[in-house]
Amino acid sequence: MATSNPTYVSDRFPGPDPYAPLKDVPSFELTSTDITDGERLDDKHAGDDATSPQLAWSGLPEGTKTLAVTCFDPDAPTASGFWHWSAFNIPADVTELPAGAGSEEGLGVGAVVLAGDSGVKGYYGANPPAGHGPHRYLFAVHAVDTELDAESIANPTQLGFNLYFHTLGRAIIWGWYENE
Repeated sequence: MATSNPTYVSDRFPGPDPYAPLKDVPSFELTSTDITDGERLDDKHAGDDATSPQLAWSGLPEGTKTLAVTCFDPDAPTASGFWHWSAFNIPADVTELPAGAGSEEGLGVGAVVLAGDSGVKGYYGANPPAGHGPHRYLFAVHAVDTELDAESIANPTQLGFNLYFHTLGRAIIWGWYENE
């Protein structure tokens, strides 16, 4: 269990902390030229034709073999949130995904990219229901101790299950978006 209250947990948002039930693992540096942690996402990262944000990381834990990238909305009006993006088996020597990588085959680095809850295989932008209030979009980079078996992972939930057992570290940057 995480021992501190992350910045993305607030009474302003209705959903839970989706990372609270997971193992407490070390963090590392995660930055973005497109996301200011805790601030509103730019419109270019929202909607059906959205561009995935730039993400860069450093200081991975020793033993990292691959990486996974996810984007999750815990405030969606469902019992299970909404997966906007998930990709895994990103080579450990990759240190950045440029803006727009979410629409590239294999993110441009040979990753396995899954279809999210929208049915889109790649990045699906922030798109909360009109009038539902602000939603958080948690962009996480996971340092993984192995290459995951792509044949046994068909969706983001199965990826998350595998990450539970193989994550060495996790870094999160987040923003919010609202359709009024």
